[in-house]
Amino acid sequence: MIRRFLPAAIGMALLAAGASVYATPAHAQGANNYRLMTGPQGGVWVPLGGALKNIWEKAIPGLSVQTLPGAGIANVRGIDEDRAEIGFGNSISTVDGINGAEPYPRKTTNVCQLASLYPQYFQIVVNEDSGINSVRDLRGKAIAVQTRGNTAEIITQHILRANGLSYSDMRVNFLPSYNDAVSLLKDGHAQAFTLGTTIPASSVMDLATSRRIRVLDLSQSVDAMKRINAGYNAIALPANTYPNQPAAVTKIGYAAHLVVSCKLPEERVYAMLKAINDNLRDLVAVNRAMEGINPRAMAEDIGVPFHPGARRFYREQGVNL
Repeated sequence: MIRRFLPAAIGMALLAAGASVYATPAHAQGANNYRLMTGPQGGVWVPLGGALKNIWEKAIPGLSVQTLPGAGIANVRGIDEDRAEIGFGNSISTVDGINGAEPYPRKTTNVCQLASLYPQYFQIVVNEDSGINSVRDLRGKAIAVQTRGNTAEIITQHILRANGLSYSDMRVNFLPSYNDAVSLLKDGHAQAFTLGTTIPASSVMDLATSRRIRVLDLSQSVDAMKRINAGYNAIALPANTYPNQPAAVTKIGYAAHLVVSCKLPEERVYAMLKAINDNLRDLVAVNRAMEGINPRAMAEDIGVPFHPGARRFYREQGVNL
């Protein structure tokens, strides 16, 4: 049975409150007013978005950046549909947009690559007393996932399919933030939640302050996941990343990156990327997974066309594209 956690009235109120922001055409925002779509509360994209806003507004005179909530797929669609100029994305789902694969209704044509940032980890976290030791043990349990269409929600569908399961085999709560998922597990109203973010995830650490947790090893699902989307890979979650996790476990990995509207001026995108490169320490302070990042790593080809301004910057840094 699929259960929606937020009452319909609250959902409608949130949609109404956000309509004025998301419905505003890009051209009405002004040449120096950009919208940056981040991620759900409890993930790293929100604080990273705040750091980028500060970097860009200090480095580029007159630029104003508004940070907005979002998620990987929603951000890519938002940029493609002129509801935002900048956004975080996930390599696997952004490439799906370029190719017009589900869940996108059509190919995206206005989404350009700015920079690859760090590896993302798809994680399944359960309460230790839940009796869940593998993905297949989710059958009959209550789980918490992101709202429909978000990247981690799509990956959740994929890993269930890889294990012969579907949402119909469990009770599903679709939630707008990882913090909401943690609240359900703390109260015992759900036994597991799925998320896609960097490590250690603040939401998982929060849960571990109240409950003993278990992070599931996903090694048995890697081959089946790669058959669903070739962009998936096995990535190790080091031992002691989280409390009560004495050994390394395998997670599903992919890349987090920044995308921009292809309509943005070349000079502006060049300046934005240069500002990122000049202030990488500020971003590493927010997300340690970015430690050691450099222009060559940022210019990784993930199958998304580079913006001309980004291409110019990387070539000046000696990177062959």
